[in-house]
Amino acid sequence: MLRSMFSAISGLKAHQTKMDVTGNNIANVNTVGFKGSQTVFQDTLSQVIRAGGAPAADRGGTNPAQVGLGAKVAAITTNWTQGATQSTGRSTDFMIEGDGFFVTRGAGGEQLFTRAGSFDFDGAGKLVTPDGSILQGWMADANGVINPNGPIGDLSVPYGQVVAPRATGGVGETAGVLAGNLPADAEVGDVIQTAIVMYDNLGVAQDISYTFTNTGPNTWSLMVQHTDESVTPPVVTDLTTPAQTLTFSSAGVLTSGDTFDIVLNPATFPSWPGPLTIDVSGVDQFGGKGTVAATEQNGFALGSLQSFQLANDGTIMGVYSNGLRQALGQLALASFNNPGGLEKAGSSSFRVGDNSGAAMVGQAGTAGRGVLNSGALEMSNVDLAEEFTGLIVAQRGFQANSRVITASDELLQDLVNLKR
Repeated sequence: MLRSMFSAISGLKAHQTKMDVTGNNIANVNTVGFKGSQTVFQDTLSQVIRAGGAPAADRGGTNPAQVGLGAKVAAITTNWTQGATQSTGRSTDFMIEGDGFFVTRGAGGEQLFTRAGSFDFDGAGKLVTPDGSILQGWMADANGVINPNGPIGDLSVPYGQVVAPRATGGVGETAGVLAGNLPADAEVGDVIQTAIVMYDNLGVAQDISYTFTNTGPNTWSLMVQHTDESVTPPVVTDLTTPAQTLTFSSAGVLTSGDTFDIVLNPATFPSWPGPLTIDVSGVDQFGGKGTVAATEQNGFALGSLQSFQLANDGTIMGVYSNGLRQALGQLALASFNNPGGLEKAGSSSFRVGDNSGAAMVGQAGTAGRGVLNSGALEMSNVDLAEEFTGLIVAQRGFQANSRVITASDELLQDLVNLKR
């Protein structure tokens, strides 16, 4: 009788733990990035009343007679399924689609991991969690180059950062790109013109025009000109002397070379030494409308950081007032061989556990890590219908175990009453 009472007590404790886990799940039904937990029971040791016997030649075998000694909590497992997506529109809200964790630096420099992607800026421009942990990743250098193989550090977005102007051109660099179609049915003397703005070393805009003139079958001349609008009337300077000749095969493919260089006169352009390498590999000649245009140039004026955007691979792309788009940094994601082995550190964060394996930090979208979205959050994956059902199961289990204790008590009372 005492044995049944103690078994029921263990059942009460186990079901109380299930209630605690279920209550925590329901409490966090609206917690960003929360992962629900489940309670797993198992029986405890059993007392052998009679040992089993092996079969013999003159008799059959017998099974052992065993009485269980109750139940216990075997594990509290975490459900790592993806939570629902909530669109927020905030540029600093990030969501992981797939596996992986954001890496943060907590108090004292401890490395923590979280699925909650609600970040904001602190006074130093760093991206931080609501409890002040700093988001980790790789910052880009002055040219927007990121080294994802280097150590991770604090991520920041320097709003208002001023970027110095860059001159169009440079030795070994492509200053401008031309692409599109020149009409194969054009007559001699037909002209197609396109223009683009380039910049000198001081970030001053320079108006550049490209003029294509048909000079015969499969042959065009290209004149690059600079227009100085600061004087009246405007002064036009030929930068290609003589004009560049473009020839095409009968199949419409350029045969005269993919690039050509323009050497600027330092007396005319003291703040723009050049040279300018023009890429014409994208120009072809087919029948139809002329669509050739200046598509790119590699210079920009003075500008300041206005906003940023997050790419799926975690790259934070800065948008500057001068039209420049340049990488500012990249978020790091961590994955684990056994995320269920992580230890909860509070504030929706985890730390490395003894059975989680080491954190494998890398770029989003690689090595099984998920991709990132901005302007959205991953919500809790708690299913209220399932949790309420779990509440009923836990309540009934607790109630049944309490009835066992009551029945055992009545049996003990009957035993005591035998003395009367």
